[in-house]
Amino acid sequence: MSELTTTNMADWPQFLTTAVLVMIRVSGLLVFAPLFSSAAIPPRIKAGFVIALTILLAPVVSAVPDARPSLDMMAVLGELGVGLVFGLTLMMLNEALLFAGTLLGMQFSFSLVNLLDPNSKIETPVLGQMLSWIGLLVLMGAGLDRTLLAAMVRSFRSVPVGHAMIQAGTGFAVAGMAGGIFLAGLQLAAPVIAAAMVVEITVALISRMAPQLPAMVLGIPLKTLVSFGVLIGSLALWPGWIEGHFTALLDTAGKLIAHA
Repeated sequence: MSELTTTNMADWPQFLTTAVLVMIRVSGLLVFAPLFSSAAIPPRIKAGFVIALTILLAPVVSAVPDARPSLDMMAVLGELGVGLVFGLTLMMLNEALLFAGTLLGMQFSFSLVNLLDPNSKIETPVLGQMLSWIGLLVLMGAGLDRTLLAAMVRSFRSVPVGHAMIQAGTGFAVAGMAGGIFLAGLQLAAPVIAAAMVVEITVALISRMAPQLPAMVLGIPLKTLVSFGVLIGSLALWPGWIEGHFTALLDTAGKLIAHA
């Protein structure tokens, strides 16, 4: 009995060190990850969630054979980098939806209609806010929040605590992925942009044939109505696209972590 107690007391500092490193990695993820980084969630709830995850994961993570828990600068920065790579990579989904909303707002003549984003504290297009809420609903409805947490748990097996080291190439890769935000946003807004362009060309041709027709008066509401119809019709395809894009970003983050 005394030997068991002595062993537990000797392992206690290592367990606490592992718990601190686990908390750092999970905290880095929650800073930028969709849904978990929302300002609508009170900070106390986020802190309690991080502590609960740490308590659940620390015993398992400390039992990983290659774990080398140590509270030095390299270990802390490595764990924080792993969490930030996950969070920043997945944040690109929300940014793509905001960019798509900006493009759609121009077609709907809503380019001057902005709302205050509670996450970034800046004004964003009203359609961008709507698409962000749709994205969050899809993430929760498809259970992708649990998929994200499962990927974080698996990261402790692929990159045990004490082995994480984010290299410069990983940062450049994440920065390069930011260019995909514009392509993804354009893919979402492409049907509406195409429909609006067809309406504008049609109205322009009609106005050439009938100069007395008030093209400027009829063109804007007609383009808005057609764009709304195309947007409502294309919303059925959005959940599959959001799920696929989120999964692709999550897989990319896992590969970046594994090769870091």
